[in-house]
Amino acid sequence: MRLSLIVSTYNWVRALKKVFAALRTQTLSPDELLIADDGSNDETRLCISQFQQEYFGQVQHIWHDDQGFRKASILNKSIAAATSPYIVFLDGDCVPHPRFLEDHVALCEKRCWVQGRRAFISQGRVDDFKGGTRSFCSLWLRGGATGFFKAVRWPLPWSNHGKEQRGILGCNMGVWRDDLISVNGFDEEYEGWGKEDSDLGARLYNLGLLRKIVHGRAIVYHLNHPESPRHNLVKNQDRLQIAMQDKKYCCERGLKQYL
Repeated sequence: MRLSLIVSTYNWVRALKKVFAALRTQTLSPDELLIADDGSNDETRLCISQFQQEYFGQVQHIWHDDQGFRKASILNKSIAAATSPYIVFLDGDCVPHPRFLEDHVALCEKRCWVQGRRAFISQGRVDDFKGGTRSFCSLWLRGGATGFFKAVRWPLPWSNHGKEQRGILGCNMGVWRDDLISVNGFDEEYEGWGKEDSDLGARLYNLGLLRKIVHGRAIVYHLNHPESPRHNLVKNQDRLQIAMQDKKYCCERGLKQYL
């Protein structure tokens, strides 16, 4: 199965370099890698350019002007540029386990979207994190990481299917591209931090899909950082409530404008 990986980023090269290092060690490489860049500066552009030269696979840098937090828009542009039938989303502050993509391929199934979990690296210990379970456990023992049970790739995973709104994470999810097209991708009315991923999950539910939430597989390690401004959070929360109540699955301003 062909797979596209979309990594979203904005002006944090230190984290992005750790993500790139982890992508070089994946047991399964994506057929294409798209960097969804929400208007980063030249330092990020140079980092991505260097990675493009070093990485053995296809890498596209999808960028637009910095006009504030417009993650929904740059993700839609990246989905439109992707050519694989299955898309995995990863945030640029989340370092994937070496078997992250291998796990996502094994977990995918029709009429579902997959939700992986994340463990956390403390903000002051980001530089100490080398990637993988061993480095996480070392930091965890010294109080520099949290989420132990979400950080370990257990011998047997466990998962459940449902339609819960709680716990939707845009930083670690796998979705069929056709399903993303059906719901018109991310709703670009969400500007500013918050709830664009929850809205996508709600509309995938409204389309009739189940969420397959998985523990012990498809693991990422979130590199903690200062919170983004939340100026539009209340407005975004209100919009999410409307999407859930109306049971509509297709947003008006989304992916199809780029197809």
